[in-house]
Amino acid sequence: MAFAPQMKIPATYIRGGTSKGVFFKRDELPQACQQPGAARDAMLLRIIGSPDPYAKQIDGMGGATSSTSKTVILDKSSQPEHDVDYLFGQVSIDKPFVDWSGNCGNLTAAVGAFAIAKGIVDAERVPQNGICTVRIWQVNIQKTIVAHVPICNGEVQEIGDFELDGVTFPAAEVEIEFMDPADGEGSMFPTGNLVDDLDVPGVGTLKATMINAGIPTIFVNADAIGYTGTELQEAINGDDAALEKFETIRAHGAVAMGLISDVSEAVARQHTPKIAFVAPATSYSSSSGKDVNAVDIDLCVRALSMGKLHHAMMGTAAVAIGTAAAIPGTLVNEAAGGGERNAVRFGHPSGTLRVGAEAKLDGSEWTASKAIMSRSARVLMEGWVRIPADTF
Repeated sequence: MAFAPQMKIPATYIRGGTSKGVFFKRDELPQACQQPGAARDAMLLRIIGSPDPYAKQIDGMGGATSSTSKTVILDKSSQPEHDVDYLFGQVSIDKPFVDWSGNCGNLTAAVGAFAIAKGIVDAERVPQNGICTVRIWQVNIQKTIVAHVPICNGEVQEIGDFELDGVTFPAAEVEIEFMDPADGEGSMFPTGNLVDDLDVPGVGTLKATMINAGIPTIFVNADAIGYTGTELQEAINGDDAALEKFETIRAHGAVAMGLISDVSEAVARQHTPKIAFVAPATSYSSSSGKDVNAVDIDLCVRALSMGKLHHAMMGTAAVAIGTAAAIPGTLVNEAAGGGERNAVRFGHPSGTLRVGAEAKLDGSEWTASKAIMSRSARVLMEGWVRIPADTF
């Protein structure tokens, strides 16, 4: 019998921060996939290799982790004073859906470079040498991000001496500013409180800071759930009971934040909110064996993404950490020692990360003007991805 041939789709495989993803220019996609809908989702699922009951994504570009099951679609910006529209799709590994509910902060580091290389950024805005400021419109969350991309001899400089814990090799530093990172449609703290008593059946009542900055995130204290805040991936990802507990907390927190109306809806919204736990600064050995000393960090943070403990830290969650740390009274701020601060360095499974944030009390509401961090990005492969022509 006859089978459909494969079709070729222009694509670039890029590491951005501690994540990897497949990048596309919107007008280079098949016509049926240039707008939201079932065809686009089917295409991305097949490219990444999902859904995969083996949870390996062997027959696709995904790497079987939340950090490597990612897709990005870029286009000339539709917004005034912006260069590029950035749409992020988090592809589920074992389920047939693409989550469009949030941003990927790590892959943001690669958006500016791809946009420059693909001619999305106007040529006159790219210096021969120096820094190109790329103004990004993040479509998923309707926010502005500014990336400062190094340029050498008219091309993006990817190689450098900037080291990022969680990434093996050094690269060129890309500074990223997340402008007005809180949800513009409501309070940064959806419940109206810096700390809530979150009732979680089967777990108990937990103190929780629920913040919408960078990405909706639920913070709880590590010791309240039986952890130290120095755990590495294997301590949690191999424990089905622990993962179920975190998902239960996440689902009830999502309801409290108004993101879903019933806990049953959380299964179809895996990307947001994030669930994280914090603890005071403590020394530990990172996943690479590198020692992280308590005197060099302000606190320890561990976060889960798509149901698993992240190997480092999601960029958007780092924005939430930095913003919450800048606000006295949150669990994150208290874990860091309390008081006023405009930057924090936290320990994560792969090492440490510094993030700055500017927050202020405006009447009875906290607002944040921006959060800043440095990442790096590098093109790994470019050309075409192939999928069966009858995928969509």
